[in-house]
Amino acid sequence: MSTDLPTAHRPLTDAPRDLAGWTAALRDRPIPVLASSAAALAVLAEAEEARGNVDAHRIDTAIDDDPLATLWVLNLAARQRHVRQVTPAETITSAVMMLGIGPFFRASADVEVVEALLAEQPQAQDGLRAVLRRAHRAARFALGFGIHRMESDVTLLRVAALLHDVTEMLLWCHAPALIGEVAARLRADPTLRSETAQREVLHVSLVDLEQALLRAWHLPERLLRLTDDHAEGIALVQPQRRMVKLSVQLARHTQAGWENAALPDDIEELALLLNLSPLSVRTLLGELDS
Repeated sequence: MSTDLPTAHRPLTDAPRDLAGWTAALRDRPIPVLASSAAALAVLAEAEEARGNVDAHRIDTAIDDDPLATLWVLNLAARQRHVRQVTPAETITSAVMMLGIGPFFRASADVEVVEALLAEQPQAQDGLRAVLRRAHRAARFALGFGIHRMESDVTLLRVAALLHDVTEMLLWCHAPALIGEVAARLRADPTLRSETAQREVLHVSLVDLEQALLRAWHLPERLLRLTDDHAEGIALVQPQRRMVKLSVQLARHTQAGWENAALPDDIEELALLLNLSPLSVRTLLGELDS
């Protein structure tokens, strides 16, 4: 990649030494969105300009499968939220309603695109696609579990699962060599824990880094709690947080098939949470993953 790129577009090649360093390095970098999301927003912007018939729900439907676009919209709303607006935006729909259709489309005109950022990084594109597939499956699981338990806010559960690994996605965009080294170590040693590999290469865990970034971006507290695998106390027994965590674990443990040694423990915990037999849980998972 050309060395005359702006600093915010140059890949990070040296890992900061601590959490504060990583947070400062990533906090102000662009949050890129997938090309499909950028194209969908461009089409909707034209429709809004021509006919004025675009609402927040149409925007949500167009881009809500893109974790990076979801993060970008929530971050945009958090930066624009007036101090008197007590309730933060937790979904794309609520964020766009808070921003207003016109201001939202004006902001989207300058959004960065993942495929352009990684045009000369095919391995990074492959790595990012793998995380995206995992996030989509986790989101489907979380939505299905929430519906089964008749939770009042299943959309938030889906968003939390979709965003759970968004920091890893950002690293494939902004520090591909570093996160690539983490992935290589995990492939070389199947017994190596993900957090151990992350701390060896990055000097931080991705869970801690994500929490730091979400707080730096002033994202909603409920999203922070639902995505925090290191939460202590009451958060550990909250059904909603357990559903998100299990959704992410199941997506990770089954990304290469359904024979992972950790899967029986996941299914046993999920059976207790959903009040189902382990066999019924396996059936449900198959339906959600089909």
